[in-house]
Amino acid sequence: MSTQRVFTGYNVVLSDGQPQPATLIVDLTTGKIVDILGRVSARTDFPDVGDADWIDAGGKFILPGIVDAHVHLNEPGRTDWEGFWSGTRAAASGGVTTIVDMPLNSIPPTTTVANLEEKRNAARGQCWTDVAFWGGVIPNNQAHMKQLVEAGVRGFKCFLIESGVEEFPCVNEDDLRLAMNELQNTSTVLCFHAELDKTASTVAAPADADPTLYSTFLASRPQQLEVDAIALITALHRQYPSLRLHIVHLSASDALPLIRAAKQSGLPLTVETCFHYLTLSAQHIPHGRPEFKCCPPIREEANREALWAALLDGTIDCVVSDHSPCVVSLKKVEEGDIMSAWGGISTLGLGLSLLWTEARKRGVGIDRLVDWLCVKTAKHAGLDDRKGTIQVGYDADLLVWDPDAETKVTKESLNFKNKLTPYKGLALRGRVDRTFLRGLLIYDGAVNGFTDLEPVGALL
Repeated sequence: MSTQRVFTGYNVVLSDGQPQPATLIVDLTTGKIVDILGRVSARTDFPDVGDADWIDAGGKFILPGIVDAHVHLNEPGRTDWEGFWSGTRAAASGGVTTIVDMPLNSIPPTTTVANLEEKRNAARGQCWTDVAFWGGVIPNNQAHMKQLVEAGVRGFKCFLIESGVEEFPCVNEDDLRLAMNELQNTSTVLCFHAELDKTASTVAAPADADPTLYSTFLASRPQQLEVDAIALITALHRQYPSLRLHIVHLSASDALPLIRAAKQSGLPLTVETCFHYLTLSAQHIPHGRPEFKCCPPIREEANREALWAALLDGTIDCVVSDHSPCVVSLKKVEEGDIMSAWGGISTLGLGLSLLWTEARKRGVGIDRLVDWLCVKTAKHAGLDDRKGTIQVGYDADLLVWDPDAETKVTKESLNFKNKLTPYKGLALRGRVDRTFLRGLLIYDGAVNGFTDLEPVGALL
């Protein structure tokens, strides 16, 4: 049995970002790329490699595996919403080879080392992708933060507004100072759900407002909530300039001037946005469709264009899914009640196709998508020493991508647990043919996805 697997093709996206002819040689005993040849190889060049270990992509792209740095898998505690088995399978089907799991929506949340270990125990043997973990900042858990860093969390997330689950309360400015004092001399990152409600009226609506209208929900989460939160974050950042801070799922273009000013001043601030903010707009959301609800909300078309401009000029660093599922009953689909529905959009398995479909309209090349989905997300999660690019010594996390294939999102095509998404019915460009984790096949679109495969994901 060969210990090598060889990948060859005319459009391999290497660390310089440009598709080019190349051959990748992978050591299956280590899962690492051990050599890269600057040419397309012939089958006869590798007579000792078995047919199953010869991957000729032809003119299709060979891309680095996607690192999705914002995913809610909810296990243990809310495994009926999602879980490691179903969530990582969905991820693998979309070319994601590493996810970083958020600290909330599981019970218990990842706010202590003991809770982290409980989550890791639940994940063992279930993961089709590699999985890393964020820790959480809640009131009065600052004594656990350095221990969590030592235990391997990639960083921390906090909320400046109520999270929606009682076991993960939001923090105030005093809590943040305590946390930042603990973390300022570490190499970690503090991530913010950046909405701040100064009026305590968020999520409320006039008594006569129609809860089935998306406009009712949108009015309850105005851009000012994000602006106020980011103003506080950047003000605190100037007092802790050595600590890297990160804004998760930015939706409000009105906050971009604050972000640009902070970055231009030299503060180590990074920012992500999500597939839904780049591909959907409020004007096109039908009445009574709670599957479009997320927090912060999808905003107007002009806002979407401003987010795209900020992504293209580097103000926004990366794109993630914020896959945040729930059981169908919590989405209030039958009632069409957007205001009382759970806020979260399910995306795992669709992100690359969603972004590629939109990028092609704008003349944006695959190199930019690889930067946003692989390179920058791996760096954000502190995994860029082994993930996010195709280069010698890195994990052989790879996908074969057909950029011209056309697919339609159907309920049957979804691999996450609760098959409810605003993207159902959309026609998308691009399809993942196969996904490899450390050189091992974890998804094969030609044989019904996962037939005869086993989960080989590691806990990072």
